[in-house]
Amino acid sequence: MEEKMINPLSENIYKKRIYDRKEDIRGHYFRDQTAIIHSMPFRRLKNKTQVFFSPKNDHICTRIEHVLHVSTIAATICKGLDLDIDLAQAIALGHDLGHAPFGHAGEDKLNKLAIDNKGFFIHEVYSLRVVDKLAREGDGLNLTYAVRDGIISHCGEEFTQFIEPLRCYKELDKIEDRKTLPTTYEGCVVAMADKISYLGRDIEDAIKAKIITDDDIPKNVRDNLGRKNGEIIDSFVTDMIEWSLKNGKIGFSKEKFELMLELKDFNYKKIYKHDILKNYISHVERILDIIYEHLLKICQEFKGDLQKYNTGIPVDKRFGCYLKKMDKLYGKKEEFKPKQIVLDYVAGMTDQYALQCAQEIIFPQPISFDSGEL
Repeated sequence: MEEKMINPLSENIYKKRIYDRKEDIRGHYFRDQTAIIHSMPFRRLKNKTQVFFSPKNDHICTRIEHVLHVSTIAATICKGLDLDIDLAQAIALGHDLGHAPFGHAGEDKLNKLAIDNKGFFIHEVYSLRVVDKLAREGDGLNLTYAVRDGIISHCGEEFTQFIEPLRCYKELDKIEDRKTLPTTYEGCVVAMADKISYLGRDIEDAIKAKIITDDDIPKNVRDNLGRKNGEIIDSFVTDMIEWSLKNGKIGFSKEKFELMLELKDFNYKKIYKHDILKNYISHVERILDIIYEHLLKICQEFKGDLQKYNTGIPVDKRFGCYLKKMDKLYGKKEEFKPKQIVLDYVAGMTDQYALQCAQEIIFPQPISFDSGEL
């Protein structure tokens, strides 16, 4: 009989919150799930791109659907491994709260803008800023250490056959890259479930978008994983549970991992680097440039004088309202830094809201005339 996987740190560390609170019947990690689900950043995920920008097509995966897929896949794996399902689902539900509008194209553009200003924008790291500082109008969600650690450590772009928890405490707010590993088995499960979730689903969406056909999928993948997303998920999940139970680590058999790499290479070559997506990326960069430069200009000029924002176009007024709501963070808990504030505001936008803001900036409002006779 396999030994139960035991996380390396103490329960006191995992359940520690930024601010002490009296726990209730929900327990530590289910409480975190509810805090995430009821937050504004989570609700916005329904209108943020996963890979394909298609806001009027209900059949194309959005960021919120991806997050829910990761949550259910992680829960299934945890059931098979006798791990904490509530913890895994809390991490999964919060892991992409820091994603920018327009998917990874938006993230890459915001990172370029941040680097120009001697900073960086990485959605794993930024997700921690969202849950710790930006949510609830600057109060944060006050999540447990275990969930916060899983969120910042979930990197879905690194592919290794297996991972196991880091065995030392980390100062999460000092992390500035994607290289950190989770300190829990549940966090490791979410990191792997993230990959399982998007590889098959992106193929289905690419077929709907006529970027590829079903027959383009490598024969080896079709024969050994399946053609449909559900079949691919089932193949990986079953393999992960069986391999992890035998090896005491979270990972795949050598055979399934090689298939995963083949599937990943296919997706990158035939989907993510397709001319349609390249053209989409160029539009995204222009849109975010326009918004960022406009808001940075007025923020540097007006600073905390909220009345001045009301004299501008609609997006200026809404930005002024945002500053008012976030007053407890900007200028009080943190120094008033226009570049960081504008980055926060733009990163929180949905795709549709970003398009609306860009339109308001580009196209002038019509001048209102007296309708009376001359």
